Amino acid sequence: MKSRLYYALYFLYVIVVAFVLYLNGVFTGEEISLVNLSINIGFLIIIGIVFIISSVSFGRLNRVTYELEDVMFRLQKEYKEADGKNLWAKYKDNTKVFEEEVLQDAFDKYRLRVKATRTKRGAASSCDLGEYINEDLLDRTGMSFFNSGVSGMLTGLGILGTFLGLSMGLGAFTGDDIFSISDNVGSLLSGMKVAFHTSVYGIFFSLVFNIAYRSIMADAYETLNEFLNVFRQTAQPASLKEDDNAATMLVYQAGIANSLKQMMEMMKGNAMEQTAGVERIVDKFTTQMQSALDTDFKKLGNTLKAAGESQAASAVNAAEMVEAVTALVEVNRNVQEALAKVMERQEVFAGQIEEQKKMLADTCSDMSDEISSQIYTFEQMRNLYEK
Repeated sequence: MKSRLYYALYFLYVIVVAFVLYLNGVFTGEEISLVNLSINIGFLIIIGIVFIISSVSFGRLNRVTYELEDVMFRLQKEYKEADGKNLWAKYKDNTKVFEEEVLQDAFDKYRLRVKATRTKRGAASSCDLGEYINEDLLDRTGMSFFNSGVSGMLTGLGILGTFLGLSMGLGAFTGDDIFSISDNVGSLLSGMKVAFHTSVYGIFFSLVFNIAYRSIMADAYETLNEFLNVFRQTAQPASLKEDDNAATMLVYQAGIANSLKQMMEMMKGNAMEQTAGVERIVDKFTTQMQSALDTDFKKLGNTLKAAGESQAASAVNAAEMVEAVTALVEVNRNVQEALAKVMERQEVFAGQIEEQKKMLADTCSDMSDEISSQIYTFEQMRNLYEK
């Protein structure tokens, strides 16, 4: 019954439209204010469009709710007929559990998830259908992102109509004395009528829509919870219990331990045989070396002694060479110091030459200026003499 509550919106909408037309004199033959009637009709058309959009989403949500309810009853019936046997074997490959596409798509994703986590002994990890068919799915189907704001929008339309009607009435209210003011009271009241009507049916529709919307969503959530509980009881795929997992792990560990034990025994036997073989080879090699190289070891000792004496002589020679190299380094250092002093003297001499060069250039410049002055004086005197 709750799921069909939104049908009452259309009934109340028709009543409000007829009431507004009546108040504006459409049925009574009174004088009609076209401005007031146009504003009210415009607001009612907007509200009607919003109701149509919401009704489409409510109808889609109701179909999903009815589908969940039908499948729930079917699961209960089949579970009773199967004497309490789990029904997952029947539904794990069934691609037509639901007629609604949105529900079937979610169930198909659930089946694939369960199939991916299966082992030979059962499901490796538990997977609940509520992860795919849940309240979020119902919210998307019922367009909660839109319907949750309709109530506030209707209230806002009522407030907007209030301010619009007051603006119209105050805009037409003019006059400087009591007689002219009394003549404009009608326009003020007409504007207030628009404000009053829009506020009333805007708030009224907001309250009624909010009640219908919350009732429909609550009914859908309740049906969803009942369906999930029935599915978990009748068709939820069985997963490995903790005891089964522990037993399987113990068997696996015992197998691994047995294999390691066999490997250690094999390695132990091979190691003992290899050790005995190596000992025999070493003993035989030592005996043969001692019998064949007894005299040669003495020669080897004499040779090593001679080599030691030669090495001592080489050490002495090396010490003498180190001393010679040290003396050479000292001479080289003295030469470098002498060269450094020569370079300093050359730098001082170069500076002196640079100063003399500068002085010579200044002297030549002064002489050139003096000669130029004398030539200029001579030219002046010659010119005076010729004149």
